[in-house]
Amino acid sequence: QVQLVESGGGLVQPGGSLRLSCAASGIILDYYAIGWFRRAPGKEREEVSCISVSGDSANYVDSVKGRFTISRDNAKNTVYLQMDSLKPEDTAVYSCAADLSFRCALGQEYDYWGQGTQVTVSS
Repeated sequence: QVQLVESGGGLVQPGGSLRLSCAASGIILDYYAIGWFRRAPGKEREEVSCISVSGDSANYVDSVKGRFTISRDNAKNTVYLQMDSLKPEDTAVYSCAADLSFRCALGQEYDYWGQGTQVTVSS
């Protein structure tokens, strides 16, 4: 059974940082591009970032460029999203997804999804 489990969410003040983790079981992430998504209350799901299998290519939505960094440790079967300079508008449930593809591009289809972790940015 394939599972993607996100962790690392929480409450943080504006300007703060969080690091989200996406741990996989039932699949070997070496073969999967990974995307991070978020859904804010009352808004549609938005793809925030994605990373290729090798980790040498990543893409970001404009609103997080320069603040978020995606990375992966295939030996640990885990992908991370480092979020710095957080803003209240970053508040959302963040989910990861896996696509059996070497490359990543924002908007691609994904095969497996995690349940998500809540990130709240508030003073």
